Amino acid sequence: MFAKKTALDQITLPAAVASRFAEVDSFDITTDGECIVLRPVENMAADEVRAKLARLDLDEGDVAAAVGWARANA
Repeated sequence: MFAKKTALDQITLPAAVASRFAEVDSFDITTDGECIVLRPVENMAADEVRAKLARLDLDEGDVAAAVGWARANA
């Protein structure tokens, strides 16, 4: 199988690979500097984050403020 990286740094998975993960929307990506490894991530992770934000009484404004602070202090 072969995949080519586009000018926008995107890679399309070959149909033979993508079909094995038809129900997967997200992947965790790691690398050892030589190989790229994609591991399926369950959609539950996003739901867990939303639930934790709700428990902490945080909203989109709080998240935006935190991201702005982190970028300014990076």
